[in-house]
Amino acid sequence: MSSLSEFAVQSKAELLFPAHLIPSLRDLRGEEWRSLIDRVASLPETHHDSLAFVLMMIELNGCLKCNSNNYKFLRGCFLCATQTVQSYKGSDQDLIELYGRAKKELELRLQQGVRPGELSLSLDI
Repeated sequence: MSSLSEFAVQSKAELLFPAHLIPSLRDLRGEEWRSLIDRVASLPETHHDSLAFVLMMIELNGCLKCNSNNYKFLRGCFLCATQTVQSYKGSDQDLIELYGRAKKELELRLQQGVRPGELSLSLDI
């Protein structure tokens, strides 16, 4: 595969952070982060823990504000997520706590059910 077509595959932009990119984030931080990625990446994309990770990344990446006129969109989800995780100013533990919040938010929504107009992805960071 030529390097141009490899870049095209890597730069594919999605509407929201896709779960299939989770393993690509593994080596961007320390050991705690790698452990989280290893655990979540081994799960099906529909598992609650995988969905919580996706929810966290949607919030961190600003996916809801992304559109086709946005520089981040043009670069693609892979590069956006990589840059977001690498440039995150907090510790690995801070990221894991954000993941925990996303997990609690998801569990709460699944218990209560989602009503039209009430879904919020805000993690109150």
